[in-house]
Amino acid sequence: MTMGSKLFKRAIAAALACGMVAMAGCGGGGAKKAATPAAAEDAKLTYKLAYHLPSSHPLGKGVDSFVKKVEEKTKGNIKIDVYPAGQLYNDKSMNDAIMSGGIDMGLNSVSRWSSVIPAMEVFDVPFLFPTYEKVDKAIDGGLGEKLAAEMAQKNVRPIIWADYGFVQFANNKKEIKKPADFAGLKIRGYGEMPSETIKALGASPVTMGSGEVYMALQRGVIDGQTSGTTAMYDRKMFEVTKYLTITNHAYPEFILAMNDKSFAKMSAAQQKAFMEAANEVRDDLRKNAKAEDAAALEKLKAAGMEVYVVPESDLKEWQAATKPCLDIFVKNAGKLGQELIDICNKI
Repeated sequence: MTMGSKLFKRAIAAALACGMVAMAGCGGGGAKKAATPAAAEDAKLTYKLAYHLPSSHPLGKGVDSFVKKVEEKTKGNIKIDVYPAGQLYNDKSMNDAIMSGGIDMGLNSVSRWSSVIPAMEVFDVPFLFPTYEKVDKAIDGGLGEKLAAEMAQKNVRPIIWADYGFVQFANNKKEIKKPADFAGLKIRGYGEMPSETIKALGASPVTMGSGEVYMALQRGVIDGQTSGTTAMYDRKMFEVTKYLTITNHAYPEFILAMNDKSFAKMSAAQQKAFMEAANEVRDDLRKNAKAEDAAALEKLKAAGMEVYVVPESDLKEWQAATKPCLDIFVKNAGKLGQELIDICNKI
């Protein structure tokens, strides 16, 4: 082969290679520039966040703090529009919207997540968590990680594990001091495990959205409800219920959850700042949960509710009455449910 033909073949090969690179979109500098972190960090994003609690609730104030922190830490590049008090979604429809991407993120109770992740009901197993501190230790000690893995399969992630506080029983018929006093009452439960607890105590559970409870009590559709003292005060339950029994029987953690695709829109640096804000708010909520519960209880007393605190000496009777709920939880949640119970019992 002559020197000229060799040079000709090399030129043809180089031209073909260049053409293939161009067809693959790999030859220009534009694609590389689009993938650089700096370009992604400059993105301005606006997210929508919904929840069903009143904006005056401590968790509502926590959301406001989170929004401000995110904006500050991202230098205004990430903004969050907030829709409280069920303006966009109630507690029943919220999670479907988060999973489908109908909304970027939402704050809802673990009991509402239990319809798709049965193990979430661990927080509502009666008398599993005797103190505020034990809840947080369990979440940090493996419980939160295992539940986050389950949420990942639904294309969502927990952004904030938000301490809501303990739940109690309020009704407008009679003073409740013992499980036997529940007989004949219709009590609103906010999920499957709360409803099982109500049944175990001898009352009839009624499931409805949180926004329906006040009117249902006013009209006599139900006789009582179970929720935290903070929600009772913010929702003015003292106007439609007279008797409050402090049991501290469950601790329905709330989760600020986010759709994975929405989270992925942020650069790595934005995600880091976003989660820093989330963790700061989580820590503040943990510090304040007990004090917020106590303050709301005093307000309910001042508003005229008759309060009975179940003495520690009587707790065994309540625990015995609600023992079937633990068995139901393990049956529904399977191996993972038992693993979560084991984590809680070791702490």
